[in-house]
Amino acid sequence: MLAGRHVRVLVVEDEPLLARRLVRSLSEAGYAVDAAADGERADFLAHTERYDAVVLDLGLPGIDGLTLLRRWREARVAVPVLVLTARGSWHEKVQGIDSGADDYVAKPFRIEEVLARLRALLRRAAGQAAPELRCGAVVLDPREARVTCDGVPVKLTSHEFRVLSYLMHQRGRVVSQRELVEHIYAQDFDRDSNTVEVFVARLRRKLGASLIETVRGLGYRVGAAP
Repeated sequence: MLAGRHVRVLVVEDEPLLARRLVRSLSEAGYAVDAAADGERADFLAHTERYDAVVLDLGLPGIDGLTLLRRWREARVAVPVLVLTARGSWHEKVQGIDSGADDYVAKPFRIEEVLARLRALLRRAAGQAAPELRCGAVVLDPREARVTCDGVPVKLTSHEFRVLSYLMHQRGRVVSQRELVEHIYAQDFDRDSNTVEVFVARLRRKLGASLIETVRGLGYRVGAAP
């Protein structure tokens, strides 16, 4: 089931089994996911790649999670951060929030809670209060990975959904092809900007030609700002 919206997420977790579980679950939910097992790698990725959210364990080898948070905020890296903490470690939760975290989940956790909190972070970051996104007759529900047009369900491929979801969360703003590519593919994926044109053309056929506007020389835009 696809539910990703800004779709690019960095998972920073040094426990291999948990890291694989998070990456698999987030990928199945429609996010493009990169992973880092230590603080140094996470710090490098945060400064060289564009992420829409980070899932960050605090107990990392090398640079610990709290230090990473402080560095990112001091460097004005404003990406939303969901912190993973040990259950009962209330002082870690307080330190994490004070260091710049946006929310936290206590271990052990259910992956459904991580996904729900991540969706909420992404909505707030985009200034969206309601869980559903609307643009004219088109409604996108990130929770159910469902798109309807005039109330009729529309079947989209995973990449079509990601492109539409990102554009609708950036409603009223022109999004370049390069930005779309960076947000719909994971770091290790063969990124091809030409495919964006194909996805946009398919979306127009399925949802109406007027939904996605081409701004010549700049990129694409969905709707006007509400």
